[in-house]
Amino acid sequence: MATADATPGDLTLQILHALDKEDPILSAQAFPAATFTDVKAALDRLASREMIKYDTLDREEAILEPEGEQIAANGSHEARVFEALRQAVEGLSVQELEKTIGDKNVAKLGQSKAFKEKWISRTKEGKFKTATDSIKDVTQEQVQTIKTTRTHPDPKVITELKKRKLIKMQKVISFKIHKGPKFALEIAKEETDLTADMIASGAWKTATFKPYNFNALGADQNAGALHPLNKVRHEFRQIFFEMGFEEMPTSQYVESGFWNFDTLFVPQQHPARDLQDTFYISDPKVAGKPGPTSPDDTRDYNEVWENVRQVHENGKFGSVGYRYPWSAEESLRLVLRTHTTSVSAAMLHKLAGLRDRDGRVPSARYFSIDRVFRNETVDATHLAEFHQVEGVIADYGLTLGGLMEFMEIFFGKMGLTDLSFKPAYNPYTEPSMEIFAFHKGLNKLVEIGNSGMFRPEFLESVGLPSDLRVYGWGLSLERPTMIKYAISNIRELLGHKVDLNFIEKNPAVRLDKD
Repeated sequence: MATADATPGDLTLQILHALDKEDPILSAQAFPAATFTDVKAALDRLASREMIKYDTLDREEAILEPEGEQIAANGSHEARVFEALRQAVEGLSVQELEKTIGDKNVAKLGQSKAFKEKWISRTKEGKFKTATDSIKDVTQEQVQTIKTTRTHPDPKVITELKKRKLIKMQKVISFKIHKGPKFALEIAKEETDLTADMIASGAWKTATFKPYNFNALGADQNAGALHPLNKVRHEFRQIFFEMGFEEMPTSQYVESGFWNFDTLFVPQQHPARDLQDTFYISDPKVAGKPGPTSPDDTRDYNEVWENVRQVHENGKFGSVGYRYPWSAEESLRLVLRTHTTSVSAAMLHKLAGLRDRDGRVPSARYFSIDRVFRNETVDATHLAEFHQVEGVIADYGLTLGGLMEFMEIFFGKMGLTDLSFKPAYNPYTEPSMEIFAFHKGLNKLVEIGNSGMFRPEFLESVGLPSDLRVYGWGLSLERPTMIKYAISNIRELLGHKVDLNFIEKNPAVRLDKD
């Protein structure tokens, strides 16, 4: 029989000969010196030829930390303290004990534990002395057992030594190997091509051909990996498109306070404008007054500017306003946008200049998914920079119940159900409500968005008619992702520790439309 190239020391041949003597075998016992990579490669080579089958075994082993190694060699801290005092006979002061042992930390920890075990006591002079004739160093015995066997028969011992940071747990992967249907002691040479010579000579009749791997991706693969949030962002975008939405342009991260706050009827003394919540730009500090963005932009920005000023200072469009002296300078301060609702404000201003066949402002559906910035303290559920999913529906005859129904449908498409709604306050929406979903990982309801119906002070200031109603909502991209895929810490989604195998480990994230 023709055989594939293999040396006598080839691990694949060693596996076959070991299986010939005993079936099954454990890789950790049969080949203790071989590396995991070498064993896995040899097993895959044989398994592809159906010469063997193997199962992957996962287990955890206890490994001694440096302090544990020290105890295994020299005894526990408390035993060393006892031995030093036993030899001193007359007892030792704290300073003398530290000097005798030669390690201040060992002396400190050891005396505490020795007192607890009632091995030592204090004299009237304040010295330490032994309180018993002999002791049994159980801790040393425990770590020596773990050093030899990588485990301990009593799980409580493992738990206690982990708390004391004397051991750590290490995952170990091994394999249980069985004979396969085509088991043999020699590896047959597999032909990869059917050649003209083989056909002419008839050699193809007895040749062994390498089977096709129809699951192989091939050599022409796309390099790199999509970020987990981009995968989920794609899913959000597809849902919006399926529901008839148009995507808004969101490439402008720096906004003036006018579009980010004032048009939205956020008062200039509102806490959201404080340095604690907003990143202000230092150079340049202010923008120019709003104006046309292109030659074909014929919107009346002066009217919007005056409407906003009047509705804040004295009230307009049926509102009494906030009754304070509105500052143009404050309105023009530049900020890193705190929400993409500033984009929605500009888009609704643009919509106000359009007309349908009946001469009315047409209905519209807009959305955006992009970064926003808040001066937040970073923790498990908050970031200073995150993605906001912004949505706007403008139409006639809208009600709050319709917004709640839309949220149920939208998140249902994402696989998130059992939403909860809570009344809330927003300067630019009335009525307003927060949206919650249950996070199984954190075992609590987590806020995933804010929503409501835009106030007339905002809508009519940008030129929309009084009978047009607009739903507005802002949703986090990160938090629904955390809830859907049971991620307990939002920081796992961003930064250098992101696991790019997230999608493969979570099949539910995989998208057929990629």
